[in-house]
Amino acid sequence: MDETILSPRDFESHPIYRYPEYRSTSLRGPTLPLIPLKEKLRDQRAPVYGTDDLGPLDSDLTRNAARNGAPLGERIIVTGRVLDEGGKPVRNTLVEVWQANAAGRYVHKTDQHDAPLDPNFLGAGRCMTDNDGRYRFMTIKPGAYPWGNHTNAWRPNHIHFSLFGDYFGSRLVTQMYFPGDPLLAYDPIFQGTPEQARDRLIARFSLDRTEEAYALGFEFDIVLRGPNETPMER
Repeated sequence: MDETILSPRDFESHPIYRYPEYRSTSLRGPTLPLIPLKEKLRDQRAPVYGTDDLGPLDSDLTRNAARNGAPLGERIIVTGRVLDEGGKPVRNTLVEVWQANAAGRYVHKTDQHDAPLDPNFLGAGRCMTDNDGRYRFMTIKPGAYPWGNHTNAWRPNHIHFSLFGDYFGSRLVTQMYFPGDPLLAYDPIFQGTPEQARDRLIARFSLDRTEEAYALGFEFDIVLRGPNETPMER
């Protein structure tokens, strides 16, 4: 197969644009039919991000914003591979993450959750994939937080991911969840993903990736297109 030709997205794996239980989608979801991208535009190469733009601590969220000590919370390692629709590694591509702190609070002026901010934790990081398509972040496990979507609504622990891939048509923004989280059953964002694809959003605990006496390890592989693609965030 010509590597510059991308297969159509598997929309059966992605949440619908307007999902009533996720209230804000009724305001931002499109109401008119989508306009398909022309093939040449869809297959256009994405911007190239060089490693010169990244700092040595960009992928370590436990240190990249430290002021007077270590951030509070459970240290974790999140790693995995970024793959294309054929299962091949996507090399040298930018992976960005953002998340709440251990108390469930974002460093953002619109987040007014009554939980403490951590002066040593920004909650954002980035890295480039290696030749095997692997990325790796050191971070703090994010806390749950209320979000006002419905009565007694709480978001599960999650980390947001943004990826560019090799092509314009491989752009992906998604969320990673943790295994065994009881809030997943009550979360309309997670439940809005088609049932057969929900497991693709849940990381796997990995003892092999765990650093003894320091941080638990989790694996989260991301597939940018094709029948096994990781569902989009809506």
